[in-house]
Order: sequence, then structure tokens, then C-alpha cells
Amino acid sequence: MTQTIAPATYKSPLHEMTQTTPTCLWNDSASIQELTYSIEHGAVGATCNPVIVLGVLKKEMSLWKDRIRSLIDERSTATEDQISWQLVREISVKAASLLRPVFEAHRGKNGRLSIQTDPRLFRDSNAIVEQAEEFNRLAPNMIVKIPVTRAGIPAIEEATYRGISINATVSFTLPQCIAVAEAVERGLKRREQEGKDITAMGPVCTIMVGRLDDWLKVVVEKENIAIDPGHLEWAGVAVFKKAYQIFRERGYRVRLLSAAFRNHMHWSELIGGVIVISPPYSWQVRFNASDIEVSPRIDNPVDQRIVEELSKKFTDFRRAYNEKGLSVEEFDAFGPSRRTLRQFIAACHDLDALVRDFMVPNPDVA
Repeated sequence: MTQTIAPATYKSPLHEMTQTTPTCLWNDSASIQELTYSIEHGAVGATCNPVIVLGVLKKEMSLWKDRIRSLIDERSTATEDQISWQLVREISVKAASLLRPVFEAHRGKNGRLSIQTDPRLFRDSNAIVEQAEEFNRLAPNMIVKIPVTRAGIPAIEEATYRGISINATVSFTLPQCIAVAEAVERGLKRREQEGKDITAMGPVCTIMVGRLDDWLKVVVEKENIAIDPGHLEWAGVAVFKKAYQIFRERGYRVRLLSAAFRNHMHWSELIGGVIVISPPYSWQVRFNASDIEVSPRIDNPVDQRIVEELSKKFTDFRRAYNEKGLSVEEFDAFGPSRRTLRQFIAACHDLDALVRDFMVPNPDVA
């Protein structure tokens, strides 16, 4: 008698991906509600930064308003900025505790909460490393975000050497990814030469795929470029796939992470890679409601005609797609880097303003 084996059942496409491929899911939010949903669908990591904290507080203010008031009372000389960063710490630690079982099960490779260093420090390597060390001590399963700027590259190496798992952020290009991978390798090798443990470290390098696409769309308008609009959706994917191929060939010990989602290809085209995808909650819900087949596509090349047209019409795509397209000294001036740093810095000020409304309530508002 032949035994019939029932087909495997999965909660969702994202859950199926995490169970049938080596691609990991992280949640691009530290909201407990959103992270809980994500973990239920296979997530093994999460992210926090001032932008995310601002979003968490707006969605879950009922859970945090008493804590904001108590922090203001406890720290009678603290500025709104100091209170804001304490909230970043506490929201990060709370989310990290939810991931602690995953961290222990994965022995450090996953189960981490990604906390971002102050984006206003992007030009100061020493200040970045100092803050990275402090953030790393907040919980055993922290991973610290460091921007891929001129000052960020030496900070990534030094933080890695000190045993801190890093998440390279403000990253959009192949040259940035290579610089990160080489910096991580230098840091790891320094540790190894001194007999220090690296087995529990889990560094990642983010490619903000959608933000590269966004920038090329800005260039289209600024320079009156005529192009098939569908081709603009492939720029970040093309860079990611090329970077992944090079990382495998060279054996870099840092995983790539896809972030800044603008379309399903920022997930579906990368399935099957030994990578991380980190969509926000809203995109996870969208993916899980879709009928997109969960199939490994990471090794499927982007249509060469699309790559050639993007290369022909956009200097900044050529700079992003070619290994020597940008020098480390040029990272800070790259269009997507400037736009992203400005947004992250603005979020710090917006978070300060939210705290200020508690600290110094507006007397004109009833």
C-alpha cells in the first residue's frame, strides 16, 4: 500500500519562503504588534531607528505616554534629544527581548534587533564607534546600524574588531557593499589574529533597493529623460543581484539585506539567496495576501537590455552598478545618500518635537 504524504502547508508566502529557502525575514519595525505578526510568519530579526520610533509612538502612544512623562520627571536636566534617544533605547530593548529565543536558537546569526547610531554622527568615526559600543551593551542580541559614509567605513571595521555585529545602512551601491564587506573582513581578521571569538557575530550589509529606484526617478524629472518607466523598478534589484554574486564568489562573511521596498520584486526577485529581506509591516501584509509564487529567483539575471538602458541613460546607475563607480570619498555626496541622511536627521528633530510637547506643553492648545 502506497502511503500518501500530505503537501506542506504554510501560513503565508513569507512563511513559506522562510521554511523552504535560505532567505531570512526581518521586520522593518520595532512595534511589538507588528513584530509579533512578523515572527508568526517566520521573521528572525527586526529594526529600530528614530524614524521607526516616531512611527511606533504615533501608533502605540497609549503604551508609551506614561513612560515619556516619567522619563521627563526622572531626568530633570535632560534635553528633549536625550529623552528621545532613551526612548530609542527602550523601544529597541523591548523588541530585542521578543527576539531573544530566536537569537539563542540561531546562535547569534539571527534573532537580533537592529538599532541605528545617531545619523548626525555620520562624519565622525570615533563618535560612531563609541555609540555603537554603548548600544551593543543594551542587550545580548543587538546589531548596530552604521552608515556607509566616508567616516562609516573605518567605524564598521573598528566596531567589528570590537565584537559588535553591524548592519551597514545608508547603502545603495555595489561600491558601498564591497567597501563594507572588506571593512568587516578586516575587522574579523583582526579578531581572529588575536584569538577572539567571532562565531556568534552576524553582520549584514543593507542595500536600500527602493531608494536607488527613487533617486533615478528624481533624475528622470530633473534631466527630462525618456525611458520605459518599468525599467526604473529594476535598478536596485540589478545592483543587489550583482552584489550577491560577487559576495558569493569572494566568500565575504557578511550577508546582504534588502530594504526600502517599493514593489514586490524587492522581495520576489531575491528569494533563494542566503540573504535577509526586511520589509515593513505593511509590505509584509501585502506580500502575504498576494498570489506571487515563492520560487528562488536570486540567480535569474535582470534582462540585459534593461541594465544597458539604465547604464546608458543614468550616470548614477553606472556609479551604483560598477565596482569602481564610487570611491569611499564620494559616498557622502551620492544623491540617495544625501536624501536618506537628510530624512534620518529630520526624523531625529521630529522625535525631539514629539517629546518637547510633553516636556513643554503648548499653552495655546486646550
